[in-house]
Amino acid sequence: MAKKVLIVVTNHTEVHESKSTGIWLSEFAEAYIEFTKQGYELLVASPLGGKAPVDPGSVDANTPQEILDAEKYLENTVKLDEVSDEGFDAIFLPGGHGTMYDLPKSETLHKLLRDFYEGNKIVAAVCHGPAGLVGATLSNGQPLVAGKRVNAFTDREEAQTTLDKHLPFLLESKLRDLGAIYVAAPNWTSHFEVDGNLITGQNPQSTLAVTKAVIAQLG
Repeated sequence: MAKKVLIVVTNHTEVHESKSTGIWLSEFAEAYIEFTKQGYELLVASPLGGKAPVDPGSVDANTPQEILDAEKYLENTVKLDEVSDEGFDAIFLPGGHGTMYDLPKSETLHKLLRDFYEGNKIVAAVCHGPAGLVGATLSNGQPLVAGKRVNAFTDREEAQTTLDKHLPFLLESKLRDLGAIYVAAPNWTSHFEVDGNLITGQNPQSTLAVTKAVIAQLG
């Protein structure tokens, strides 16, 4: 039977009035394409459902057509309220600054993450995707990330985007505050951490490595 992966994306569209945001397209597309090559069944969901926004900054004249073509899978996302972990083997959270706003507040997502994690299913996230792990707790009330080796967009990388002063929090700092064992690599290099069934990656450059780590663990 084909493996089934739930991909959860943001609906949030702006950092401030003059800076649009959303999903970093390559982080969604590279994972979607690689999972599809494996014959996986994929479902794309978001907190509000419907069309999910792409960060305009994630697309330029050099973006491969294969990546651009994947945007069509964001046209009609399923609302998270309509999804459970039943039948899925993994949940994957791609990034984009939009995730910093709606995913940490989504109690529906937090319950899903707990169900996946405690059901020994893979929980994976890359770049700003681990913002979805913020607020997620286990059945014992502990933060899901507490005591886990994790990776995500670093505070140093965030400073280079110059958006750090506009965000609700800094992701690396927040994960550390929650008790995560945060492991960073040099800026803009591919890196990911695996702690049991939790797989997290640092930045857009890490997407393919995270995806392949999920595939390897799914067997």
